[in-house]
Amino acid sequence: MSSETLSYFFKNEDIKLKARFQVALQCAPFLKGIKISSVITMEQKMCEELQEIFEETEVEYRILSCRDSRCLVFFFRRSELEYHLMLPDNQRLLEAYGYHMRNLDEMLKRLAQRVRQISSRKLGFPHEIGVFLGYPKEDVEGFIHNEGRKYLMIGYWKVYSNPSRAKMIFKSYDQAKEGVVREFLAGKSIREIAQ
Repeated sequence: MSSETLSYFFKNEDIKLKARFQVALQCAPFLKGIKISSVITMEQKMCEELQEIFEETEVEYRILSCRDSRCLVFFFRRSELEYHLMLPDNQRLLEAYGYHMRNLDEMLKRLAQRVRQISSRKLGFPHEIGVFLGYPKEDVEGFIHNEGRKYLMIGYWKVYSNPSRAKMIFKSYDQAKEGVVREFLAGKSIREIAQ
């Protein structure tokens, strides 16, 4: 995609159009069902468009935090995320960070709490967010153990195990992004794009 296209959408004054384009561009693998969830930072005023954007879809979202007119927004499909978070390996990892509950809404409240807690100390994101985003368990654990260093490669996340698998996943994410942007530019709504 050309830099002119990106510039046109991100500098556009139409908040609805800008919000839709940002969701299409940054959540493409999630919209196409390749990724379990997605998280993006949006202007606070654009968040007001999300309910309309995802009307009549299975997509839900939670605003995890807002600061300086920007919000961190987490997108998911309930049944898929619940299943993923309840996998025994994921449960064990999450329990180490205080996620003792089995209810998705309670887990998302805890995640929002952790995001605010960590960001208030300017430390980035809570490490366990990788589990919520569907990153391979080995990479989440590798990131935690190595404090974000000594990774084998970096793409959509830092890879600590099985780089060939990660390359294939990253390639599928890139292809999804290209496809979603083409569909969006052809006039499809997020509703039509989301699977």
